[in-house]
Amino acid sequence: MDHFSRSWTALRAAVAGLADEDFARPSGCTGWLVRDLVCHLIIDAQDVLITLVTPTDKEPTRDAVTYWDIAETPPTGDDPLDALTVRLAAAYGEPRLLELHLDDVGSAAGRAAVLADPGQRVSTRDEVLTAGDYLAAYVLEWTLHHLDLIAYLPHAEQPPEECVTRSRELLESITGAAFPATFSDRDALLIGTGRRAATAEEQVALGELAAELPLILG
Repeated sequence: MDHFSRSWTALRAAVAGLADEDFARPSGCTGWLVRDLVCHLIIDAQDVLITLVTPTDKEPTRDAVTYWDIAETPPTGDDPLDALTVRLAAAYGEPRLLELHLDDVGSAAGRAAVLADPGQRVSTRDEVLTAGDYLAAYVLEWTLHHLDLIAYLPHAEQPPEECVTRSRELLESITGAAFPATFSDRDALLIGTGRRAATAEEQVALGELAAELPLILG
């Protein structure tokens, strides 16, 4: 729960610190500008709110690790839902309208997470998790998108180191293998999810794990 709050608070603060012109810069998400990514974060925050108020008595079918589906191909930005996000982001017109909406919905999602019972079972995407596992899974979501947000904005606020470390642990649990100790937590996340290509030296260090990467999380 603490990692969720830290990662989400830092991501929203990073958005709040952007200049208007930053919203038109590319993000680390293929086919999306920063404004498109921020619009996606609004949708994500809405999903958190909806899920936390969708309790169920059914047995859990997923946890913080198995929550993630692995896609076979990287996103191209042409998916209908991705394209819808781009149109929605453009409809805001002014970057600050996006920021204000994220602040409103994001603050509510943050408060709902703090108030949630970690043991309560909730339903999302036709699956059941405890609220604690659901929020733990989102630490990886927030941290990866924080890295996406600042991919071309070196002046922007960085994600909390403890959340980057926790996200690496989650990614290693998903892969079932550890990244080389020589990899920083940030590089493990970027290479592991295909956000940057491994160098020849890094490929050697990865060994057999290299054949399983990148992990396209969905």
